[in-house]
Amino acid sequence: MKRVNSFQRFMNRRASANCRYQPTCYEHAANCYTHALLIVPAFVGMTLLHRLSDNNWEKITAWVYGMGLCALFLVSTVFHIITWKKSHMRSVEHCFHMCDRVVIYFFIAASYTPWLNLRELGPLAAHMRWFVWLMAAAGTIYVFNYHEKYKLVELAFYLTMGFFPASVVTSMSNTEGLHELACGGLIYCLGVFFFKSDGVIPFAHAIWHVFVALAAAVHYYAIWKYLYKAPSADTLLDS
Repeated sequence: MKRVNSFQRFMNRRASANCRYQPTCYEHAANCYTHALLIVPAFVGMTLLHRLSDNNWEKITAWVYGMGLCALFLVSTVFHIITWKKSHMRSVEHCFHMCDRVVIYFFIAASYTPWLNLRELGPLAAHMRWFVWLMAAAGTIYVFNYHEKYKLVELAFYLTMGFFPASVVTSMSNTEGLHELACGGLIYCLGVFFFKSDGVIPFAHAIWHVFVALAAAVHYYAIWKYLYKAPSADTLLDS
């Protein structure tokens, strides 16, 4: 019984329908650190892609993707810090909670941007470059109107936006990097299990953060290697 009680201190009861789970102090700390430690690496990664860019279009694409990556970890960290340390500031907390949800839509759009901008696409597929941002805008409108009311609907929106542009990316004639894209997508999907397990598994949200970090790292590696990395000397000689 003592073991059960000591274990339970790391997790509170599961939240009721359409209510937000209240983490323990240990979970709050884990939620903050698991994304706070990635802000600087994300900024460094954005800078690296910018330096590897050969033209203005690649630089703009690197900036858009990098800002989406940095914003994801930064906004998440700020929200969790406010929730942990400033719980009495309900209006500010609510605002950053919405921002935390909104930034996910823009992060998904930003993650697809390098592939849609820097790979050759067909005439119909090229419209996805703009449509993916329209989906992000639609998600933002949804959050500001129905925040925390229909959690399953919101999750369905995230998954739809995550998979729908993939139908275009996977149809590209150049398939380099698609294996990494698929692996990253699978990691995100596996992490969703923990995203919905607050109050069931201790540190579930922090574990979700780890899955997000791993998936983002796989996708970043693919973008760096196949879209930005300078060709090797052997490749230049072969060409």
